[in-house]
Amino acid sequence: MQDQKDSGVSVQVADEPPPSNERQLKGWQKLLLTVLCIGYATFHLMVLNVFPIETWSFRIMHVAGGLAIGYLMVAAWTTDGLDGDAIWIQPIEYVPFLAALGLGGYSFFCIVYAFVAGEAMPAGWVFGTSGWPLVLSSIIAIGAGWLFKPRDHRISWYDWLLAINSLSVAGYLLFNLAALQFRAGVMPTQSDFLFALAGVLLILELTRRVAGLALLVIAGIFIIYTFAGPYLPGILNHDGYRMDRFFSYIYTDSGILGPTTAVSSTYIILFIAFGAFLQVSKVGDYFVNFAFAIAGRARGGPAKVAVFASGLMGMINGTSAGNVVATGSLTIPLMKKVGYRPQSAGAIEAAASTGGQIMPPVMGAGAFIMAEITGIPYTELIVAALIPACLYFLSVFFMVDFEAAKMGMRGLRQDELPVLSKLMKQIYLFLPIIILIGALYMGYSVIRAGTLGLMSALVVSWLSPNRMGPRGVLLALEATTKMSVQLIAVCACAGIIVGVIGLTGVGLRFSSVLLDIADKSQLAALFFAMVISIVLGMGMPTTAAYAVAASVVAPGLIQLGIPPLVAHFFVFYYAVMSAITPPVALAAYAGGAIAGADPMKTSVTAFKLGLAAFIVPYMFFYSHGLLMEGEWHVILRNAVTACFGVYMLSGAVQNWFHGRLPMLLRVVLFVAALMLISGGFITDIIGIIMGVALFFWQKMRNPAEKAPLKADAEA
Repeated sequence: MQDQKDSGVSVQVADEPPPSNERQLKGWQKLLLTVLCIGYATFHLMVLNVFPIETWSFRIMHVAGGLAIGYLMVAAWTTDGLDGDAIWIQPIEYVPFLAALGLGGYSFFCIVYAFVAGEAMPAGWVFGTSGWPLVLSSIIAIGAGWLFKPRDHRISWYDWLLAINSLSVAGYLLFNLAALQFRAGVMPTQSDFLFALAGVLLILELTRRVAGLALLVIAGIFIIYTFAGPYLPGILNHDGYRMDRFFSYIYTDSGILGPTTAVSSTYIILFIAFGAFLQVSKVGDYFVNFAFAIAGRARGGPAKVAVFASGLMGMINGTSAGNVVATGSLTIPLMKKVGYRPQSAGAIEAAASTGGQIMPPVMGAGAFIMAEITGIPYTELIVAALIPACLYFLSVFFMVDFEAAKMGMRGLRQDELPVLSKLMKQIYLFLPIIILIGALYMGYSVIRAGTLGLMSALVVSWLSPNRMGPRGVLLALEATTKMSVQLIAVCACAGIIVGVIGLTGVGLRFSSVLLDIADKSQLAALFFAMVISIVLGMGMPTTAAYAVAASVVAPGLIQLGIPPLVAHFFVFYYAVMSAITPPVALAAYAGGAIAGADPMKTSVTAFKLGLAAFIVPYMFFYSHGLLMEGEWHVILRNAVTACFGVYMLSGAVQNWFHGRLPMLLRVVLFVAALMLISGGFITDIIGIIMGVALFFWQKMRNPAEKAPLKADAEA
């Protein structure tokens, strides 16, 4: 037993399980997909660092490759429970199969012919007769995917065709690139319209497969709005657009190939590769082990570990729900073991994992989109994000600590934890993160800094037991592409929405509504902006949620006179927090599923735990010092008083402030917390006086009243 204590217990983070509709391929199909994934990731790393190519060309190939690999990898419907080899094609499928194959094959032949012939202007029949066959082939194949559900894990015939059609769209765009940059959205040809239409259909279908219906429905509403504008009243009215103009416009750098795809093709895929190298080298496991060693013995230790570990892992993980599944499979059972209710365990992990999306330096890729949209340097954004992110995690930490105190919980035993002294000998495993941050502040570009971080993860692994050789590198490259597919589709789909907003001017109309509301109350305008950001983000990944909210809400806030940095952080926070906001809270649902708790109760509890994140944006709106703007002493005062504010806010929410509180004093504590986090000097003084008075009142109470009551915790 002594040996076990000396050696400690090493914990391992579970790999994020694949979606229920991701195929588990075998044989030559598995080998082909692996080769394509490795080649796709390698192509991006080479273009970003060694062999740059023209911007539009790169983005077109990025989207097309993501679509093709996505269709080969992800089935139209769930593949759970499918075993063995079924008949590849049933007799009823022959007619749609032959029709789609003939139409799609002809279109693909025309594209190949154009490149092989090498003529600047191929014969009219080449592109003039290949557009409609491509559209019809895509519609038939998509419909077949909906109708003829998967029978085994092999790639279905319709998915082969959808992958090939994705390449046909890219081929047309690349061949006609110079002309398209001149005429798309202004003087489009019929071929421009048809190939763009096919591309949009392919993006929407893959988005449905990898991100669910929420984003698809929102994109569909925006597309319909483009044509329904003349029939709508008030601020929603516009003149409407022809289909050929709209679809050719949407497949330019004003839409699909715009800021969202610019970010996914550069920063997102690079930092997903960084995260993949950390996971394969098991450096991610070290982060979690370190968190266990530091916080595991404290009361409610596993919950505090979840806060630390999810913050560390969330920096390099692109989705809140994915972070919940990866770290929650370890921390949630341990939280339940020490006494947390299932819904609390799932909610704590969801709140902490969602917070990882606002934690510098990576911020779940949201900071990269913000930098692209605002033009503010990335290094300035991550500096500005530091204090608000720390406030959020402090709040969640205090929440779980107060709940642990209220329920009389213990931490984990020493023999259940890794040994800190041994982990300190491996402190060099933090080097990839340190090198990433250091490179950014030494003036390196984000791409170069990310590449240095990736390479350092590879080198550091050679000093650990999990040494990455050629096989490990290939595994990391394969994982990079597989983890990127969802975000590639989501960013392309978000580009459609951003394009509609820019074309129709609906964002400016929402800005005018905000200005009208602000004439009566600026606070009401901010509340309206908050609600829109949350609603737009429900059910959507962080990157898409922020991209849409930034296009609709942020311009209005800026017109109110709010600095762009503050405005974009305001909508970014609420877009992120939509992952734990009922009724559609993806991160909370994932946590509830692991904990075996009711999803809605879990989301309500997660909302309560993440309450600080719903107040923090108002804090930095009134106190720009929290975004590192202003004199150092103002920044310091705002940060310190805000820390005390979230401490008291947590006590008011959990009904525990060195003991239980009567309802009246609980309200007083909540008001004191708001005083401290408002940022004004006078309100800070009032809040401190109220907090100190409550503290001494608690100390003077009967000790029996401070005893932990599980019954109270269950209330």
